[in-house]
Amino acid sequence: MVEIKVKRAVAATPEQIRSVLLAHADLGRFFNAHFTLLAPQEPGEISGGKGTIREIKMQGTTFKEQIIAADNSHISYRIIGSKPVAQHRGDIYLNTINEEPSLTEVNYHISCIAPFWLPDFILAFFIKKDISQALKKIARYFQERVV
Repeated sequence: MVEIKVKRAVAATPEQIRSVLLAHADLGRFFNAHFTLLAPQEPGEISGGKGTIREIKMQGTTFKEQIIAADNSHISYRIIGSKPVAQHRGDIYLNTINEEPSLTEVNYHISCIAPFWLPDFILAFFIKKDISQALKKIARYFQERVV
C-alpha cells in the first residue's frame, strides 16, 4: 500500500479552499490534468460535494473520481475502478491555524495500491510531487487575490 502525506499552510479560510477544490472544471489550473464534471453532487449536498463524479485526463490515461464526503474541514474522494491505481482514497483535511489573518493548514493524504509493474516508491514520488506542486499553486492563487 502506497501512503502519501503532504502538508501546506494556505492564506485562506477552510471554506475558501474547499470551494476551490470542489470547483471541478477549474482544477486544471492547479493540477497537471484536465477535469470534466460528469455528475453533480447529490441533492442537499454542497456544490461539488458528495456524489459528484469527475473525469480526469492526465499523462495519457483517463479515469473517474467520486467525491464521497465534503464539508469545510474535510474532502474525501476515490477513484472509481482499479486503474490507474487500485483501492485509491484521497482525504484532504482543512484545519484553521489563525482566524485573522485567515490561515489554513491543508493536509492531503492519499492511499492506493500501485500496479504490479510499478514500484511503490516511484508511484509515491510522482504523486507527492504532483500534490505538492498543486498545493503550491493553490497557495499562490490565494496570495495573489490578496495583493
